[in-house]
Amino acid sequence: MTLTATSTTAEVPSISGHPPYAPVNRRRLVPQRFHYIQSRLVAYGLMFPSMAVFVMFFYVPAAYLLYISFFHWGVLSSATKFVGLANFRILIHQPLFLHSLLTSAYYTVVMIPATVLLALGVALLLKEAVTRRKRGAGVWRGAVFLPHVTPVVATSIIWVWIFNPHFGLANLVLTHLGFPALGWLESVHWALPAVMIDTLWHSLGLYVIIFLAGLSMVPRELLEVARLDGARRYQIFRRVIWPLISPTTFFVVLLSTINSWQAFSQIFAMTGGPHGGAGGPAFATTTDAVLVYQTAFIYEHFSLAAAMSLILFGIIMTFTLIQKWISDRVVFYR
Repeated sequence: MTLTATSTTAEVPSISGHPPYAPVNRRRLVPQRFHYIQSRLVAYGLMFPSMAVFVMFFYVPAAYLLYISFFHWGVLSSATKFVGLANFRILIHQPLFLHSLLTSAYYTVVMIPATVLLALGVALLLKEAVTRRKRGAGVWRGAVFLPHVTPVVATSIIWVWIFNPHFGLANLVLTHLGFPALGWLESVHWALPAVMIDTLWHSLGLYVIIFLAGLSMVPRELLEVARLDGARRYQIFRRVIWPLISPTTFFVVLLSTINSWQAFSQIFAMTGGPHGGAGGPAFATTTDAVLVYQTAFIYEHFSLAAAMSLILFGIIMTFTLIQKWISDRVVFYR
């Protein structure tokens, strides 16, 4: 039996009923590769302006912050001395820095459950109202979200007037209900809770919208089946709704944790001026972010402020990783 080669472009016999494979034409691959490279260059060219801004205003300052944290550095001083970890050792032995970390931790521990519970409760009420009456749903959502888009400084000044111990609306309501008037921003014990109330009012709308988005993804069929089986409302929420919105809850907890550790704007606007300066009174509202600002721009110790920022970054990153580890075991992803 002899085999005779007739042509290199002979048709390949079909396999399992499939049509024969056509010979590869390498001349057609060149324009395809050129078009692929051209499309990639166009995509990178369109991304370059935004990425350049992001690198210039995020990565470069972050790298320089890491650099000056190991030096004795000043803006107007030409003498830059390498000190290694001396800035971090100084911070460890600073009682005010440790106090600011404890204040930030207390602020975060209180704000996270308050934010999640209130935002979820308001979202459930809005969801129920939309289900029963679809008219006016956008108005209610806009009303809830409106405080979040208002300027922080302007609304904080209004809250300063509300918490005024002499003629403020807060004490007027308390005395009308039979409770004693409080010092609020002039009190060591009530200054930080007053800031928390302002922050919660200002940021609640964002978390409500996030929860509404998560609740809209819950299948109605599961809710109807649970009702037909005789499940009550709290059972439906615990067994059906809560597991399905666990990714949304994890996102809200993560976002609230980061924002709470970085709390600055409301504290700076509400506790400055006659209330003992930003972070007052008596350092009762001095969080780590406020102390970083004061150390850098008031006392001009930029190296210590850079070290504080890195420690704050490490704390936030640690909490984020812990929450991610917990979410991998608790959060239900469909």
